[in-house]
Amino acid sequence: MSDMNVDPNETPVKLEGKGIAIVVCWILGFGTLVSWNSMLTIGDYYYVLFPDYHPSRVLTLVYQPFALGTLALLAYNESKVDTRKRNIAGYILFFLCTLALIVTDLASSGKGGIGSYIIICIFAAGFGVADAHVQGGMTGDLAFMKPEFVQSFFAGLAASGALISGLRLITKAAFDKSPNGLRKGTMLFLAIPTFFELLCIFLYAFVFAKLPIVKYYRAKAACEGSKTVASDLAAAGIQTDPNQRADVDAKTPDRLSNKELLFKNIDYALDMFLLHVVTLSIFPGFLYENTGKHGLGSWYPLVLIAMYNTSDLIARYIPLIESIKLESRKWLMIVILSRFLFIPTFYFTAKYGDQGWMIMLISLLGVTNGYLTANALGNILVLFLLGGIFLGVALDWLWIIGNGSF
Repeated sequence: MSDMNVDPNETPVKLEGKGIAIVVCWILGFGTLVSWNSMLTIGDYYYVLFPDYHPSRVLTLVYQPFALGTLALLAYNESKVDTRKRNIAGYILFFLCTLALIVTDLASSGKGGIGSYIIICIFAAGFGVADAHVQGGMTGDLAFMKPEFVQSFFAGLAASGALISGLRLITKAAFDKSPNGLRKGTMLFLAIPTFFELLCIFLYAFVFAKLPIVKYYRAKAACEGSKTVASDLAAAGIQTDPNQRADVDAKTPDRLSNKELLFKNIDYALDMFLLHVVTLSIFPGFLYENTGKHGLGSWYPLVLIAMYNTSDLIARYIPLIESIKLESRKWLMIVILSRFLFIPTFYFTAKYGDQGWMIMLISLLGVTNGYLTANALGNILVLFLLGGIFLGVALDWLWIIGNGSF
């Protein structure tokens, strides 16, 4: 092992590996949601296998409590949790659960049944646990480094939904006319996120940690008092000087506690909560079960999901235009509260409108979700985000209870 002495106030002269790090961060962000987005996007297949079990609603409802509960535990113990082990564990769990979806289908010969459904629900819970590990862990890890790394990670996160929707449409079209084509297209499609999760494990464990710029910022974080980067530094062959760390600790002001951070940002936390209450009360369950039958047939919910994901992705880049960036906390809350009007609007559009109006409305839902979602989510804001998602998923069941089809 080699020592790396770092002055926390000094910027390195040459930032070697910055470009590679940005690309890796994008892939890691993409891998954070690619598996879960894939499970949502194959809802058309699961509705054929399990027509009486409301798969899009049940799988989301199973996923969220595990994501929320795991993240709450990790947020409470964040200063004690090793970031490297947390992130690697998350990506490994993503890989295993995605691969297991393929194995389960092959083992059952695509026949469905309550046993297969319960197993798939277990894997949905695994996705929730993995998401809680990776999303908060990667955000905290990259927060020590250059802003471009966090931005690249969230860009990959945002792109996963749109790209996966596009790939799902392609794989469905490729086997549309062949015997058992829906199942073949689904299996080919699931191989894509499985590959990406394996790639994320390799990149994070063996590539990212050894980039010079990453080693510099992690060593700097250790010198400034971070206790969560020890194994990252060990993996890169770096030891920090404990005396230097002690000197820096004496000069560095105490960081805010989670409680203090929450009180300072309570409006942002409520924004995240309310934003996703509305979004997840509609997406994806309402799109699969309450939009009726139209000319697009089995393609209709996939098109709606693709339009939502694409508009959400585009809208996340709108704040880069300074003239239309919403910075007022008051107006941010007002706009988010106004999104509750989407609920009656979707109801009346599904009842009286045609598919063109529904496509326009779901696109607007995606635009507002992407534009209003915070770009820098730490553990606390992610926790409120998941809380809002969980309540939204629970409220989503009111659509079918109201229709008497539960």
